[in-house]
Amino acid sequence: MIHQTWKDADLPPTWQKWAESWRLHHPGWGYRLWTDADNRAFLQEHYPWFLPVYDGYPEPIMRADAIRYFLLDHFGGLYVDLDFECLKPVSDLLDGRELVLGCEPEAHTRLLLARQRGFTRIVGNAFIASRPGHPFWAAHVHRRLVGAHKLPHTLDATGPFFLTRAVDSAPEPDSITVVGPETLYPEVSPYATELFGMQEADYDRAYAVHHWSGSWACDTATAPRVSVGRRLPFWASQERQPVADGLLNLEAQRRRWASGAPAPTVSCLMVTKDRSATARRAIRCFTAQTYPNLELVVLEDGTDDALEQHIRDLDDPRIRHHRLPPERRTLGELRNEAVDRATGSYVCQWDDDDLYDPERVETQMAAILSLGADTCFLARERLWWPARRKLAISCARVWEGSMVCAKDRLPRYPAERRGEDTPVAEELVRSCRVVSVDASDLYTYVCHGNNTFDESHFAEHFEVATQVWAEPGAYAAQLLAMAARLPIEPGDIAHAETAAGAARTYERKPQPVTEPAPAPASERPPVLVLTPLKDAAAFLPGYLDRLRTLDYPREAISLGLLEGDSRDSTPELLRQVLPGIEAEFRRVTLVHHDVGLQLAGARWEPGIQRRRRSVLAKVRNHLLARALADEEWVLWLDVDVTDYPADLVQRLLGARKNIVVPHCATAPGGPTYDLNTFVLKPGATTLNWAQWLRDGILQPPRGFGRTYLDELRGRGLVRVDSVGGTALLVRAELHRDGLNFPSFPYRQFIETEGLAAMALDMGTACWALPELEVVHPHHGAPRPEPAILAVTHTE
Repeated sequence: MIHQTWKDADLPPTWQKWAESWRLHHPGWGYRLWTDADNRAFLQEHYPWFLPVYDGYPEPIMRADAIRYFLLDHFGGLYVDLDFECLKPVSDLLDGRELVLGCEPEAHTRLLLARQRGFTRIVGNAFIASRPGHPFWAAHVHRRLVGAHKLPHTLDATGPFFLTRAVDSAPEPDSITVVGPETLYPEVSPYATELFGMQEADYDRAYAVHHWSGSWACDTATAPRVSVGRRLPFWASQERQPVADGLLNLEAQRRRWASGAPAPTVSCLMVTKDRSATARRAIRCFTAQTYPNLELVVLEDGTDDALEQHIRDLDDPRIRHHRLPPERRTLGELRNEAVDRATGSYVCQWDDDDLYDPERVETQMAAILSLGADTCFLARERLWWPARRKLAISCARVWEGSMVCAKDRLPRYPAERRGEDTPVAEELVRSCRVVSVDASDLYTYVCHGNNTFDESHFAEHFEVATQVWAEPGAYAAQLLAMAARLPIEPGDIAHAETAAGAARTYERKPQPVTEPAPAPASERPPVLVLTPLKDAAAFLPGYLDRLRTLDYPREAISLGLLEGDSRDSTPELLRQVLPGIEAEFRRVTLVHHDVGLQLAGARWEPGIQRRRRSVLAKVRNHLLARALADEEWVLWLDVDVTDYPADLVQRLLGARKNIVVPHCATAPGGPTYDLNTFVLKPGATTLNWAQWLRDGILQPPRGFGRTYLDELRGRGLVRVDSVGGTALLVRAELHRDGLNFPSFPYRQFIETEGLAAMALDMGTACWALPELEVVHPHHGAPRPEPAILAVTHTE
């Protein structure tokens, strides 16, 4: 079967010819052109759970991308884009293989968006051949679609970048065949050809050719350059105050480089000390630069070896690390040392705690060479204050940190511990031909709480900024736009906001983001209580009795129970109590679901955690899909919780947060039981987490880099980095939008911890109420485990 898709049945003439080429070379194969209406009807029938995500995609291309991953799972066969032309039959290419994809041309990995993400290959999604039911789709890709659907760029949410990451993390890679560009993608896109010159295509070995008529790799609207189509204001002067000089178009210099003009070596200079996390981020900005002739000189006089090891692991010959003894030399002295070690004819200040657009060096060097200048500064910068969630565009001035300068014109830095670069900038403006380019998006100056200047200095910049985004919606939109160009992940943003706030507000004790303790909610929206069960006969009567003690109206509580693999009398007991609870509560859903998996050892053994929690995640997702109807909230509640207050639901709702947990303790006022709810400690990102990575998920010992709720009593409402599922309240609309429990490692987390990571990527933080306690004692017998999902089951 050959699958293609278009908005309706009327194909453009060129595409009609290419579509016919597949039927011509494959007589006897089935063929179907799926329209937009067909696609949605297909999902409605076979994958209705995905419709909230599918309908919510902001761009039609996202739906066109996503549907192919479901058609191939259900029917199997061959999916090809309409701008793909078949040159010869593909039968022998597919023979004996289960899933076949192809790499795009190598030149595409050198395009800006691919370089930002560090891809060494790009797996195209314009040609995919698959057997029906391949586990790559339902068990992996479909789940990843949910996790990625809020990402701002189509390429990452559904397109080739999404598929590349999915292939790289596939649980069964041996069944996937990825062929080279010469087989399916012999032609380079027009956009890449424009940048890198004509590439010779080898059609002799190709089965088909992609014509890139609608691809990311030829659409400059989806692969923007900072200065394409823009004329940048600039100033050039040898006076103390720059004089406005006009508008600058840098494309002429870029064309000269493309035709072979020399690009002088630029040495980016980083002076750092025990700031591995931010320095790594700045190094990612360096490796994403589009300027071709760079080196990074890293000068470190601290005691932490983490950054040195990171650079060694990168194995990038352009990055040179120099460790100096901790002699308390001033920042000015260290900057002079870095200049002396530079081999380039130009030097560029590259502070370890700021962010740089991939085209920063290219743009500034183009300005220098185009205008015959010695030095280039940026006239304005972007200002980011993560702890206060504010972004701004600065006022116009000579921003010292943005300097790119001919090495032989650079004066020595004074031996100052801060402010050492201001006299240097002033001297350059006095004595050299200086150009100042107004392109604030090239440089992001970050206030993180440990800058050389205090917060009052940064506050002054915000007071005179030309534009400020401080309202939550506007700030979030600008932050997403910034992240789309910079090599940073949503998790980096979240950590920057949390870590900066922590660095600003305390020194030793953990002090996470908090709010005053909320009052219980007065409204009573419908709530769905969901509980997985296994061998729970000893706990079920008490569980139902505690539900009855809630002072929340029964007509507003629905109940969903999933039982499976029980070896005690749980199934019989459920059948006995079902009529009674159906009469008591708003609605009751009872699901039986067997797995056949019994754990041989203790449930907390590290070696079984991925398997155990993976199936637990599937159980939760299955129960959610079967039981959720029109309720506004979902309360996940374990069957073996032994005590909670009668106003539990009202107090959770009173937090006014989309995801909130109480404190699950072993006894009233006792230590925390549910260690999946935690706050990362300050400096946690500098710890060696890799030593606790097993089977793709983090399994550190208790307390390693994490603070639990028993240490945060009295804090009111606390923002947390992860949640457990012993008692967990989630706004139902989030689940309908695709938030689920990952059954695979998601950012090195799984199940409830993975849900917290996914929620953050969807723009929702998790919160906890340390003073609101539910009790889960350490039972003498092994803790009853939630039911485990199997591929085959009875219901």
